[in-house]
Amino acid sequence: MPSVRDALAAAAARIGGDTPRLDAEVLLAHMIGCTRGELLLNPDRNIDQQAYEMLVKRRANGEPVAHITGQREFWSLDLLVTPDVLIPRPDSETLIEVALKRCRTPPRRILDLGTGSGALLLAALSEWPDATGLGIDASAAALAVAQANAARTGLSERAEFRAGNWGEGVTDQFDLILCNPPYIAVDEPLSAEVKAHEPASALFAGADGLDDYRRILPQLPGLLADAGLAVLEIGHLQGRALLDMAAGLGLQATLHQDLGGRDRCIAINAWRRSAAFTSCQ
Repeated sequence: MPSVRDALAAAAARIGGDTPRLDAEVLLAHMIGCTRGELLLNPDRNIDQQAYEMLVKRRANGEPVAHITGQREFWSLDLLVTPDVLIPRPDSETLIEVALKRCRTPPRRILDLGTGSGALLLAALSEWPDATGLGIDASAAALAVAQANAARTGLSERAEFRAGNWGEGVTDQFDLILCNPPYIAVDEPLSAEVKAHEPASALFAGADGLDDYRRILPQLPGLLADAGLAVLEIGHLQGRALLDMAAGLGLQATLHQDLGGRDRCIAINAWRRSAAFTSCQ
């Protein structure tokens, strides 16, 4: 029976890539049914080597860890993940950080366009306990994942999910709008793992990666409440193009970076904001 240390070393060597040891630890902790921290603090465990090797083989063949374990942490929430949704990534937490900094008064109504797994909406609702939210997605399979995550996180009573095409047909107005749309150009280089395992509809957006922003930005005037704020994720080379697009529509936008210093999102203020009432700015 190999030790945990030996099993992890062998698995990491087989997995390769950028984070082989981390991947090996996450997979073994998942198989055993403990946290990664518990695994490392208490390594004296019996291992079903055959079962572990099956998980390692899947990862070595390029399957994402989140698809193997069926879950991913986002903003300290343990979320279900399937191939029907984009895997939530730490970079997207920048949108929540920006919203927390810019909203002086807690938003009461939150909209998540292209909600996918529900990660952004549920993270926002976890921060603002008096808020309610609506998540929109064109994929019925994605909406099922989002609804399951709302139940998993205890937020079902405050989160509603609805099929739709971005903001079309939405008549309510919202204090905070979050959105992580597709923003990859069709001919842009992309890792084989992402191409093979994540939904193309959540990745690609035309020749320049901006097609969905051209649909979303003109809808914001009708969706934002007075003093409202919209925060949209962008590709790290798209900042200038998005600022120009927003300005062309008469929108006030600012650019924000992630922890790596890369452009990650734009924040757009409602232009009906009055001097007497500034909620999110």
